[in-house]
Amino acid sequence: MDLDTARLTVSDACLALAERLRDLPPSEELRTGERLRREGHDGALVAAAMTLASLRAQARTRLGPRADALALSRAGLEQATRARVAALHADRFEEAGSRLVADLTCGLGLDALALAERGIGVVAFELDPGTAVLAAHNLAPYPHATVENADSLAALARHEVDAVFADPARRTARGRRHDPADYSPPLDAVLDLRHGVAALGVKAGPGLPHEAVPPGMEAQWVSVDGDVVEVGLWAGAAARREGHAALVLRGDEAHEIAGDTHRADAGDLGEYLLEPDGAVIRAGLVGVLADHIGARLVDPQIAYLTTDSPAATPFARAYRVLDRLPLDVKVLKRDLRARGVGRVEIKKRGVDLTPEQLRPRLALKGDAAATLVLTRLDGRHAALLVEPV
Repeated sequence: MDLDTARLTVSDACLALAERLRDLPPSEELRTGERLRREGHDGALVAAAMTLASLRAQARTRLGPRADALALSRAGLEQATRARVAALHADRFEEAGSRLVADLTCGLGLDALALAERGIGVVAFELDPGTAVLAAHNLAPYPHATVENADSLAALARHEVDAVFADPARRTARGRRHDPADYSPPLDAVLDLRHGVAALGVKAGPGLPHEAVPPGMEAQWVSVDGDVVEVGLWAGAAARREGHAALVLRGDEAHEIAGDTHRADAGDLGEYLLEPDGAVIRAGLVGVLADHIGARLVDPQIAYLTTDSPAATPFARAYRVLDRLPLDVKVLKRDLRARGVGRVEIKKRGVDLTPEQLRPRLALKGDAAATLVLTRLDGRHAALLVEPV
C-alpha cells in the first residue's frame, strides 16, 4: 500500500466512516459511495473507508472480532496469520520466557499483536512504509510494542532481543515464490539467527521442502479446518521437539501427531479408505499415522490408507468402500446412472484426469449423491465409489 493511502486509512475520519459502513452489502457499495460523495465526503476518503470496511468483513472469519478494529490492506490480509494460529505462535514464546521478540517481517502486525497481548515486548520491522503505518496503528494500544520501517536484518543489531519471529514474504507482483532462497528475507539468513537468540520461530509456506529444514529444528505443519496454512520452524526454547509434526485444527479441537518420515507398507484394498489430512501428508507422517491405526497404503506412491475395520482418527477422513470400478468414463457413467446419482464429489490422487474434466463427461441424472475417488491400486488406475463414515 502506498504511504498516502495508508495514512488516509488510519485517519480518524476514515476509521469513523469505515465503522459506519460495517456490514454494507456488496450490492449497495456503488449506491452508498455515490451518496457519501453527494454528502460532501472526499472521494479518496470514501474509497479508503469502503475498502477498509470490505476488508474487515472478509477478515472476520480468520481474524475474529478484532478485525473490526484493525487497519488492513488487501496484500497484507492475504499473508496475515489467522488469529488462532498467531496465538499458538505466541504460546511458544511465552513458554520460552521470551522478554523481547523481534518480528522481522511484521506485515499488518498480527503476530506481533498476539505477542503484545501476552505482555511480551515486541520490536516489529516492516520494510514497506505504507504497511508499517498500518501495523503501527494496529499495535498502538500496546506501549511495549513498537514498529520500525526498516530492513530487519540490517536494523536488528540495534536491539537486544532474546527471541526472533519471521514470516518471510513469499509473493511478488509476478506471483508466489517457491524457492526459500527467494523469500524476503531469504530463509537461510533468518534461520542462521537461531545461533544468537534463545528462541526462534519462522512461518513458511506449507510446500517447503523437507531438506530446507536444518537438523535439530522442529518443523510443524498446521492445517485449519482441512486447509494447510503453514509450516512453523522452531528452534531453541521455542521448539518442543526435534523433527516433524502435524497440527490439525478443526473447530475448537487441536490434535498433533509427530515422528519420523518412514513410508508405510502397501497392501490390498480393505473395506475402508482413509484420506490423511494435508498437514500429515506435508509433514511426511503418513507412515506414523498408518502405524497408529493399523493401516496400509493402497499403493506405494499414493497417500491414501486402507483398513479392514473402522479406524477413528482426527488425522484422516474415513470412507466406506462401496465398489471398485475401472477408471473408464463409459463404465462410470453407466454405473452411476444405474444408481440414480445426479451429484458426485470427485477426489483424485495419482491420476491425471481432473474432476473438472470428468464431471461433464458423466452427464449424470438423478436425485442421489455419491463420492468417487480416482486413484491407483496396485499400480493401476481405478475408481472407488465410497461413502463418508
